[in-house]
Amino acid sequence: MEFDRDLYSIQEVRNLVAKAKAAQREYAAFDQSRIDEAVRAVAEACAAEAERLAKMACEETGFGVWQDKVLKNLLGSTMTYEAIKDLKTVGVLREDREKKVTEIGVPMGVVAALIPSTNPTSTVMYKSLICLKSGNAIIISPHPGARNSILETFRVVEKAARAAGVPDGVVQCVSTPTPESTSALLKHPDIGIILATGGEAMVKAAYSSGNPALGVGPGNGPSFIERSADIPAAIRRIFDSKTFDNGTICASEQSIVTERCIADKVMDEAKRQGGYFLSDEESKRVGAYLMRANGTMNPKIVGRSAKTIADMAGVSVPEGTRVLISPQTTVGKDNPYSREKLCPVLAFYVEEDWERACARCMEILFNEGRGHTMTIHSQNEDIIREFALKKPVSRLLVNTAGSLGGVGALTGLAPALTLGCGAVGGSATSDNVGPMNLINIRRVAYGLKELSDLRGESPAPEAVSAATCGEGGGERAASLLSREDIEAITRAVIARLR
Repeated sequence: MEFDRDLYSIQEVRNLVAKAKAAQREYAAFDQSRIDEAVRAVAEACAAEAERLAKMACEETGFGVWQDKVLKNLLGSTMTYEAIKDLKTVGVLREDREKKVTEIGVPMGVVAALIPSTNPTSTVMYKSLICLKSGNAIIISPHPGARNSILETFRVVEKAARAAGVPDGVVQCVSTPTPESTSALLKHPDIGIILATGGEAMVKAAYSSGNPALGVGPGNGPSFIERSADIPAAIRRIFDSKTFDNGTICASEQSIVTERCIADKVMDEAKRQGGYFLSDEESKRVGAYLMRANGTMNPKIVGRSAKTIADMAGVSVPEGTRVLISPQTTVGKDNPYSREKLCPVLAFYVEEDWERACARCMEILFNEGRGHTMTIHSQNEDIIREFALKKPVSRLLVNTAGSLGGVGALTGLAPALTLGCGAVGGSATSDNVGPMNLINIRRVAYGLKELSDLRGESPAPEAVSAATCGEGGGERAASLLSREDIEAITRAVIARLR
C-alpha cells in the first residue's frame, strides 16, 4: 500500500514531536556536567567529519567551495563548542544574596530547527550543540535541496549524543521534508521555540506559526571604505569575504560605498585584486540573472563563482576574476544590485563625503537587510562612532571581513550561524543566537519589605466603612484625610522607594 507523501510527512512530524517531548523531560533532569560531556562528544564527532560532510554538501547543492565549507563545519562544531563550553545553562545560574534573588535556567523544551541549503551541515552542527547545551530536544527540518547532507550530519550528531548517554529522541530529523511537514512542525503546540534560518518566506512562516520563534531576515550589508582606510587591506577583506564559499553567508558584503576623493584608488585596487567592473550593458545582462520575476533571489546564482555567473549571462571576463562589480547610482526593490546577492557580485556606489555615504548605506539597509550587518573600513574613530550610533544594524563590523566577522570567526562575537536582526529587522533578538537564547530564567525572590515599610512611619488611612462606598463615597473617604496628611504619606512613600 502506497502512502501519500504529504500525509506521511505530517504524521512523521507528529511522531517526532511526541517522542522528543518525552525524551526532553528525561534530558532536562541531567545536571550541567552530564550535559557538558554530551556537548563535547558531539562537537568532537562533528569536527572529525568536517571534510567529508563539507564535500557531501557541496556535491549535493552545487553551492560554494568545499574547502570553505570545512571551515564552516569547524565553526559550527569546534568554535561553537569553545565559545559555549563554560556557560552555565541549567540549574542555579546566579544567586544574589544581598537582594535574595536566585536565577534558575529552564530549557524551552522541543526546538524546531529549520536548516538552509546554503549552510546545511554546519547549521545542523551549530544548532544541535546550542540545543543540547541548553537542555532542549531538537527536531531538524531539512531544506529539500540539501536533504541527504543534512540527514548524514544528523546521523553523526545523533550517534555521538546517544553514545554520551543522551536519551533517544532528544536529537531527531525529519526524513521526508515537505511544505506540509514544515508547516505541521512550526505549528505543533508542543514546540517550545523555532530556530528559523533560511529564506524570508520561511522566517515569516515561523513568526506567524503561533509558537515562539527566533528568525533572521535577509542580509544586504554595504561596506563603506572611508578616506582614512587602508585601501588594499579593505579590498582584500571584502573580496576574501565575498568569495568565501562563494558568498553564501548572509553577513557577506553586498555593495561597496566609498568617497569620491578615493574612488579611483579603490577601483584600481579592486581591479588589481581580481575585481571586474561591468559595463552598463554587462550589468544589465548579469542583473537579469540575479532576481526572479517574483522579486526573489534566483537560486541558480547562489554560491556560484564570478566566472560561472558571467558565463551564464554571456559576459566575457578575464581569467582570475574573483568578483563582479557593477557601478550603481540608485537603490530600490527593482534594482537587483541593491539587494542581497549570495554570490560574488557587488554593487559600487561613489558619494561626495562620509555623510552622504552614511545616508546611502542607510538607504541600502532600509531597502533590504535592516537589522542585520554592515562593515566599515576606516581609521577615523569619530566616523566609526557616528556609523555605530545611526546604522540600523545589529552588527557593525570594523576593518574585517563581513561574512566571517559576522558569524564570529574573525571577531569577538559569539560563533553563530543564526544572526538576529533585532526589532528593526523584525526579529525577536539582535544576538548571535546561542544557548542562552534557548532557556527561560526562573527567578526565586524573597520578600525584603512589608507594605508598612513602603508607607513609612505615617499611619495607614482608616478603613472606609461599607456605608461610605456608595454614591459619593469616594469624596467622603477623601475628606477623612487632610491635605497635610496626604502630603506626609506621599513624601514617606517616595523616600522609601529611593
